[in-house]
Amino acid sequence: MASLCKDANGTKRILFFTKGINSERHTIRLGRVSIKAAESFRIRVERLVEAHELRTPIDSETASWAGGLPDPTYAKLVKAGLVAKRESKADTLAGLVDRFTQQADVKPATLAAYRQTTGSMLDYFGGDTLVSKLTESDADEWRQSLVESKLAPATVAKRCHVAKNILSKAVRWGMIDRSPFKDLRTGSQTNPDRSVYVSRETIAKVLDACPSTRWRAIVGLARYGGLRCPSEHFLLRWGDINWEQGRMVVRSPKTEGHEGHASRVAPIAPELKPILLDLFDEAEEGEDRVLPCIAGKGVNLRTNMLRIIDRAGENPWPKLFQNLRASCATDWVERFPNHVVAGWLGHSPMIAATHYLQTRDIHFDLAAGLQASGALSVAVGAQNASQRRAEPSGAEAR
Repeated sequence: MASLCKDANGTKRILFFTKGINSERHTIRLGRVSIKAAESFRIRVERLVEAHELRTPIDSETASWAGGLPDPTYAKLVKAGLVAKRESKADTLAGLVDRFTQQADVKPATLAAYRQTTGSMLDYFGGDTLVSKLTESDADEWRQSLVESKLAPATVAKRCHVAKNILSKAVRWGMIDRSPFKDLRTGSQTNPDRSVYVSRETIAKVLDACPSTRWRAIVGLARYGGLRCPSEHFLLRWGDINWEQGRMVVRSPKTEGHEGHASRVAPIAPELKPILLDLFDEAEEGEDRVLPCIAGKGVNLRTNMLRIIDRAGENPWPKLFQNLRASCATDWVERFPNHVVAGWLGHSPMIAATHYLQTRDIHFDLAAGLQASGALSVAVGAQNASQRRAEPSGAEAR
């Protein structure tokens, strides 16, 4: 079934013939090896051919020998149908995760979120697990393990969403034909319990408790300018502020990868303008950035913000800075069209409705008839009057 041939130049080769689907003559060239080594190779190939034709398992000694062959030689046995394809590290879950994270063109914070998902997948399935062996049942059981670990529903949904993305890449890269995570239930990535409207009364106390004008600007830009903190705060420059028109250019690292969304123009609210003017007066000569202190090692915005809120006599709210931005969005959308507000904040109206816009107590009171129908308009009017009183004169506005 397998024969040994010696060429004139002293090289050896094994010839064998297989029947069935891969029925053809095969050759494995051994090079200049001894007759004894070549004969030993021939005997083992013959065992493989015999197991193939009789449809019997390969004995452990022959399987171990085949497993130790170099890739080019082993590939010839695969082509002949005598052994299964050798799985590489790239075919494992660890290999897929490595490739996914290396090719992910995302911000560091997003990559860190990805790694929370990949870490939980590797812990649960094991890095050596072949991607081709994962099943839909495995996906469901992994999701259930996340639920049982007491993670928030929004966190479970986020990790399932990322996992589905990873396995869809495996399909695209030809590792598997269909993703076992394709039909995995994800759920909502929002957590209503962590969405809080921070009122103007509360933020006024917080601003009064701020230890410096810079901190007043950090809080004010988030609550009254809708900036993402700290990324958009740090990129804001004095040259971006148009005092006369009451507008500012906001650069956004989060959306710069989308064409036309590297920056946006947002209004400077009357509550925010005097804060920025005070900060401008304190700025060092030649300093271009509005808040150069907000980034770098040793800057802990969350800890300092918690101290300020405590000093103000208020209870801290979840997502300290994101809820300030969301509260700004809620105020604006009650006065201006949703698409206009979305443009000022740098996201789509759908994202605004899903993640930012909040329900206030006055909305319930109006719907229940506990407030007059014009109560919201009156409240907004009073708010605008207060803003006008707080706005500096034209001379002060430079």
